[in-house]
Amino acid sequence: MKITTGELAKYLDHTKLNPDATKMDIETICEEARQYNTASVCVNAHWASLVTEKLAGTDVNTCVVVGFPLGATSTQSKVAETRTAIEDGAKEIDMVINIGELIGGNNEVVESDISAVAQEVHKSGKLLKVIIETSFLNDEQIVRACELSEKSHADYVKTSTGFSASGAKVEDVSLMRKTVGDRLGVKASGGIHSREEAIAMIEAGASRLGVSATKKILE
Repeated sequence: MKITTGELAKYLDHTKLNPDATKMDIETICEEARQYNTASVCVNAHWASLVTEKLAGTDVNTCVVVGFPLGATSTQSKVAETRTAIEDGAKEIDMVINIGELIGGNNEVVESDISAVAQEVHKSGKLLKVIIETSFLNDEQIVRACELSEKSHADYVKTSTGFSASGAKVEDVSLMRKTVGDRLGVKASGGIHSREEAIAMIEAGASRLGVSATKKILE
């Protein structure tokens, strides 16, 4: 596919989620996001206010992860995290599902967890992406996670935290897109290090990419 660098930048959530990230690291990715005009800067909740401040006057969104990276925190804590992140300027929330409950077949628990966060996100008019962590899942579970996310009124389904055994795979992105059609966005995240890999994910159906290698991909 033919895509300009500017168009590709708007697919990217410029991401810094490692636990040793410093204030200077976060300020640097905000400067890079402003330079390239990415879709968002995605960070842990502690940095939400700083990112919002640094992105003021741009159309680059603050994105915050919730229940990250394991997804096994309580629903109440995920909702509280979400509320605080939005108060600190987040316009997008990337939440991790309860992976163990999905694998265990407890669909009602998974749906209730997503729905509670979705309600908190949408009452402020923000965007919810649901991380299903595909590296733990077989195809049936990936499909079920996507279906439960859609039923729970998520806006996107997302492949990975980037902190598990593997990140995004083209075949998983394709399956997720097939499952949600054009009704939800699909975010590929984890292990995307080059322009070629980014474009392959887009061709497979991704409408957003979570990347830390933004400069390398765009330059």
